Amino acid sequence: MAIARGAAHQDGAWTVAVVGCGIGRGHIEGYKAHPDKFRVTALCDVDEGRLAATGDEFAITRRTVSFDDILRLADIDIVDICTPPALHVTQALAVLVAGKEVVCEKPVAGSLADIDRVIAAEGEAAGRVMPVFQYRFGDGVRKAKHVIDLGLAGTSYLATVETAWRRTPEYYRTMWRGRLQSELGGVLLTHAIHSHDLLTYLMGPVASVFAHTATRINPVEVEDCAVASLVMQSGALASLAATLGSHREISRLRLCFEQVTFESSLAPYSPGDDPWSIIPASPTANDRIGNALAGYRSAQSGFAGLMGAYHEALTTGGALPVTLADARQSLELVTALYHSAATGSLVDLPIGRDHPRYSGWQAA
Repeated sequence: MAIARGAAHQDGAWTVAVVGCGIGRGHIEGYKAHPDKFRVTALCDVDEGRLAATGDEFAITRRTVSFDDILRLADIDIVDICTPPALHVTQALAVLVAGKEVVCEKPVAGSLADIDRVIAAEGEAAGRVMPVFQYRFGDGVRKAKHVIDLGLAGTSYLATVETAWRRTPEYYRTMWRGRLQSELGGVLLTHAIHSHDLLTYLMGPVASVFAHTATRINPVEVEDCAVASLVMQSGALASLAATLGSHREISRLRLCFEQVTFESSLAPYSPGDDPWSIIPASPTANDRIGNALAGYRSAQSGFAGLMGAYHEALTTGGALPVTLADARQSLELVTALYHSAATGSLVDLPIGRDHPRYSGWQAA
């Protein structure tokens, strides 16, 4: 029996429909970590077999292959979009028009022009859009962010970011993967985007970019290897390296500051989680950082951590834990990386509306 929209909040829980049961499984697990805060009550997927399997696994009985069916469910508060990238903008805009909250997997859009459309639509809508950068929600990143925000790290010097993952031909048997029209990009957009978000989350905005990309591992339309040299607005330097051809998968960040060096773990799909190494420059820095972290309490990571922070924002009306501004900054870096690789030129940020790739990094 359908639940009236207002009644869904009597127990403090927000009702969720997840659209896309691939990466959507991780989102469902994130919501399930907060049973008093969220209830996933509907699923949508065009693959009926995957829809049935996911519904059975999580005991979710309302299932549909139609996105429009989800929009018509009056008792759904949040629509969580986990579909192929090319669908995100259209679906996010439709959810806003339907008066619901939006959670949207990366990338939210395929261009700066499109994400600006979503930002404008959010400003006129009852609901808001939360992009997904779940790697921010790990104890390692949280502690580093705390130290930096307190001013204890000092001047930023240099960062190195590695995304060394492996994708075989089987991965690309999913029809939308590896195709420009549907996936919109390769390792820079679909995989390394998370670690690159952590870089800017901890070291601030990017000022300029020089990049190279190549397709060397699988016969696909998108890049599967990339390197880049960045200058941050702070003056710090950063290097990025990303590949889908590593036979040992790792994600690694090393951030060097005046008073401390941070080193992430090598876990490929949870680089924000502990153990992170925090290496002070001196006994004095060690004492200051130790005092700052003395009362730190471990928190949920990944999707569970993201959804916990999301619930607080929903119930208080406060800032979302990840915002469209965060997603736009990420896509501005993506646009600059692709433009630099295509033209062999240094690209300065920010990218304005008159830039040749404002309407899409595939545009000439």
